Amino acid sequence: MLISHFRLLFLTLITLLPAGAFELPAASSQCVLGIADNWDSSKVTLCLYQKNDGQWKPAAQPWQGRLGKSGLVWGLGAHPVPSGATTKKEGDWRSPAGVFGIGGVWGTEASIRKTPKLPYRQVTARDLWVEDPSSPQYNQNVILDHDPATDWEKKQQMKQNDPAHAIQLFIAHNAPPKAVPGAGSSIFFHIWRGGGSKPTAGCTTMEETKLRWLIAQIDPAKHPYYVLLPKAEYEKLRGAWKLP
Repeated sequence: MLISHFRLLFLTLITLLPAGAFELPAASSQCVLGIADNWDSSKVTLCLYQKNDGQWKPAAQPWQGRLGKSGLVWGLGAHPVPSGATTKKEGDWRSPAGVFGIGGVWGTEASIRKTPKLPYRQVTARDLWVEDPSSPQYNQNVILDHDPATDWEKKQQMKQNDPAHAIQLFIAHNAPPKAVPGAGSSIFFHIWRGGGSKPTAGCTTMEETKLRWLIAQIDPAKHPYYVLLPKAEYEKLRGAWKLP
C-alpha cells in the first residue's frame, strides 16, 4: 500500500509550541472561528476571519454548523492542553476543541473551486482513512495499489456514495507524524446531514454551499487555522491566545 503525498501537508500543519504561553502563530492571517454555547453543545456558530494590518476582521457573516453528538472535548492540535483535562478519544462522539491547522481536501469530483496551493484529491475506491488505533498509519489517508480485499481494508475505506462526504476539508486534530493511537481520527469539515438537524461523530458540518465557499477561500499561504471553543473558554483565552 502507498501512503498519500498528503502526509507532507500534515508535516506543515504541526506547530512547535514555545516553552511559555501559547498564541495563534503570527504568520497566520486566516482563521475559521467556531464558538459553541458550552462543552455539551452539538451546535456551533462559525465565521471566517482574515487578518489585515495586524487586525482580525470577518470575511463574511457568521453561519451555523453542527458538532459531535456529545459536544466538545479538548483535542490535540497547535494549542497546549490544560493540565488534567479530558481529551478526545476514538469513538467518544465529541468534536475536538482547540486550535488546529487546516489543509487538504478530498471529494468525489474531478476538480473543485479552490486556491491554487490547496491540495485536492478525488477519492477512489482505493482510498482509505485509517481509524484503527493499532495501525502505524492511524489517522492517515492511505492509497492502496489494489481494490480493498481484506475486511480491514474495507473497514478503513473512505466513504463511498455518501452525499455528506462528497467534499471534505481536513482539520489537523491528532495529525501525523505524531498521531497518538486512540486519540481520535478522521476529523473534517464536511456537509451536514438532514439540513443541519443531525449532529456528527466529531466532525464540523455545515450546508454544502457554505462549505464550498469556505474551501474556495482557504489559502495555505495564509497559514489557516480552525479555532473551536465553548463560549466561556473562548472569552477567557481570546486575549492571551490572540484570537479573532
